[in-house]
Amino acid sequence: MTAYEFEQQALELRRSDETLFLLLAFGDMLGVPLLPPVHALRLLPHALPQLGPWRRRLLRPRELGDDHEHHLHGL
Repeated sequence: MTAYEFEQQALELRRSDETLFLLLAFGDMLGVPLLPPVHALRLLPHALPQLGPWRRRLLRPRELGDDHEHHLHGL
């Protein structure tokens, strides 16, 4: 069970890092222009498979505290 928890935390960290990278590179799709479009176009072929799920994940309605729903810190 310890390895499972470590794996879940690693996957969550990877997902948050990918979200941050995609926001920085392709934030103009959501109205947040941070990177010049020339650099974003160079990265587009590599990030194209992740753009659909990323947009759905960012734009889905959430409640406060959804991100830490399954953490059992201190228990």
